[in-house]
Amino acid sequence: MELNPRRYADTVVLSPAGRIDHATAEDFKAALTSHLARCAAGQDRLVLDFSGIEYISSAGLRVIMLAGKQAKHQGGTLVLAALRPVVAEIIEISRFHLIFRVHASVREALERISPPALAAYDAA
Repeated sequence: MELNPRRYADTVVLSPAGRIDHATAEDFKAALTSHLARCAAGQDRLVLDFSGIEYISSAGLRVIMLAGKQAKHQGGTLVLAALRPVVAEIIEISRFHLIFRVHASVREALERISPPALAAYDAA
């Protein structure tokens, strides 16, 4: 799965597309691996831009749960942004909105986690 990374100062925005389900969850996990390694205190912050995600299954939820745990353990920041209504409902029903900070847009996420990244985003 392609994540189409975009860097804004100290933050990387990852934008997967399609479905994250049993068929694609392992590919999603593998694609996240190198980015998660740098999601640590004093290194990259990560924003998962889910505007291109049509659906996420329990397998996909498991991947983001493990990614969130890894980022937290490393002292990093991982947030979700721009969820489509169906995905937002799944996140809410599964109560992941209590585990992850969820933002209405990528810009809002950057505003909350990194002023330098927001400035770079607005300048782009």
